[in-house]
Amino acid sequence: MVYDYAIVGGGIIGLSTAMALTRHKAGASVLVLEKEPWLARHQTGHNSGVIHSGIYYQPQSFKARFCREGARAMVAFCQQQGIKHELCGKLILATEPWELPLIEDLYQRGLKNGIQVTKITPQEARELEPHISCLAAIHVRSAGIVDFTQVSLAYAKLIERNGGEIRLRTKAEGVRAKNGQVEIETNTDPIRARFLINCGGLHSDRIARSARASLDARIVPFRGEYYELKSDKRHLVKSLIYPVPNPDFPFLGVHFTRQIDDTVHAGPNAVLSFKREGYRKTDFALRDALESITYPGFWRLSARHWGEGLREMWRSLSKKAFTRSLQKLIPEVQEEDIIPTDAGVRAQALMKDGRLVDDFLIVRAENSIHVCNAPSPAATSSLLIGQYIAGQISA
Repeated sequence: MVYDYAIVGGGIIGLSTAMALTRHKAGASVLVLEKEPWLARHQTGHNSGVIHSGIYYQPQSFKARFCREGARAMVAFCQQQGIKHELCGKLILATEPWELPLIEDLYQRGLKNGIQVTKITPQEARELEPHISCLAAIHVRSAGIVDFTQVSLAYAKLIERNGGEIRLRTKAEGVRAKNGQVEIETNTDPIRARFLINCGGLHSDRIARSARASLDARIVPFRGEYYELKSDKRHLVKSLIYPVPNPDFPFLGVHFTRQIDDTVHAGPNAVLSFKREGYRKTDFALRDALESITYPGFWRLSARHWGEGLREMWRSLSKKAFTRSLQKLIPEVQEEDIIPTDAGVRAQALMKDGRLVDDFLIVRAENSIHVCNAPSPAATSSLLIGQYIAGQISA
């Protein structure tokens, strides 16, 4: 059988794309391939669970447009499907004098992006989150929380209801164009399709290169390590509490995230992972490690951010240092109040010159589309991303 569309990757982006295709390409045969025994195993299953507002992103970027509209679509989808979610809101805090101009810039960016954002005083912020400490704050009402694995499973049900097929334990090992079609080599049988959509996440660059896509970036995996507040300390956090992003470092910094199950996660830091699916500090894969540490872009990024990178590594090794970062937001938190919890690995596309790819990166090739950078807020934006990709494919 030759499928009309084959999607590699059973995470939230692959599933949203498949769902859009089964809805908008009437009669088309759609196949999703997932190498794991279950769906949403990696980035989706280790997601923070935040429905993002879009305040951080460059106006008119894919991220800004897809996140703002995607958040609304996500809330509507959860309402339609009966998926538990909550628009709990987010506080972004300036805790140092030098951060005050940054929080003003962030507020202005939020306005440009059309987001419900309000500047509030420290006293007003403490009325929302009584245990915080800050000099100034932004309140983002539209931010929320959900379990994106449950969202993904809802996508999967709709795919199969619409006639699509999902194959688990099927790993894409190579791709080649053949007779106007795409042949996907797998750990089982070869699969042929008229068109391939690569949503391979942590392995998306390898699949893209196998399909001879022109790609000037490489996936470098960064592990984000989290702690969880002990149950008797969860009252310290009511919603989402974030710092002002450091403009000299490309990650958001540690923050507090209430989960939809009422647990509270604290983190993440951001350290190089020596395995693309390396959720533990000791995880190592020779190929993955060599590809990262021999890549010129990694060393250029490290040279640019070596100070902050060392601090991230120290926070990974020292619970005391991690706690001190959290205390900037909530001074009451003590080292004994937090326990380690599951980490995540971010599939970050990195250019040879050391620049992180800051937006979604979607690359065309012969009979194929490759999603080669889809970090946060991809889960929030998944419905919009899936519709966009489906719209890029000619009937």
